[in-house]
Amino acid sequence: MELENKFTALQLAIINNQAALYNCACPVHISMQITNLRKLFDYQKTCVDLPSESDVHIQVHQRIAEVTKQAHQLMEQCLDEILDMEGWHRAKLEMPPGLRTRIEH
Repeated sequence: MELENKFTALQLAIINNQAALYNCACPVHISMQITNLRKLFDYQKTCVDLPSESDVHIQVHQRIAEVTKQAHQLMEQCLDEILDMEGWHRAKLEMPPGLRTRIEH
């Protein structure tokens, strides 16, 4: 079982950096969840490969991986739609000028 990624790790990092500069955190929250789901999925794959005397052990980790895969797909689709709705520059993954309110420190 593998994850199909719509966004690369680099693209997610770029989105995260945009949100760190400007007052728009919604895309970064989704991006972070996608990253966490990828980590959870990889962890479950590792657990499935561990030797076990119990079929239940394998079934539990397979089920978690299946649900994680579904959640990952939904969150990537959500991020894709949000970037379109907000008008992000898709090639550069830049936030549109209208949303670029600098965070005051």
